[in-house]
Amino acid sequence: MRVVVQRSKEASVTVDGAVVGQITKGFVLLVGVTHDDTEADAAFLADKIANLRVFEDENGKMNHSLLDVEGEVLSVSQFTLYGDCRKGRRPNFMEAARPEHAEGIYQKFNALLLEKGLKVDTGTFGAMMDVQIVNDGPVTLIIESK
Repeated sequence: MRVVVQRSKEASVTVDGAVVGQITKGFVLLVGVTHDDTEADAAFLADKIANLRVFEDENGKMNHSLLDVEGEVLSVSQFTLYGDCRKGRRPNFMEAARPEHAEGIYQKFNALLLEKGLKVDTGTFGAMMDVQIVNDGPVTLIIESK
């Protein structure tokens, strides 16, 4: 699995003109799944992300986690994270998992974040989505399970 983590002040995702997910302070997660990802990959990333210390403490140091600041999560499935652009001009998406595999891993990942006590909103799996993000910092990280 591959997740782009963006610390945000607020964010929302819209599908067909309707807001389907919305958060205030927290993380926007762009989540990609590849063929051999398992629930263990989802568990590793959920734990890593919930406890990632990238929120400032009283001294301005990145010392607090999403759990510490009671932050929220907007999780958006994004198969294009596995686009290979090394050859030609059109990305190759052969490393992205098929939807029937990816959706289950993505849903498990979100459920694991919920189990940690986080508020989790999502986009709509497989839909064309408009994502609005107010980046905080900006702080953007890429985390992989492998």
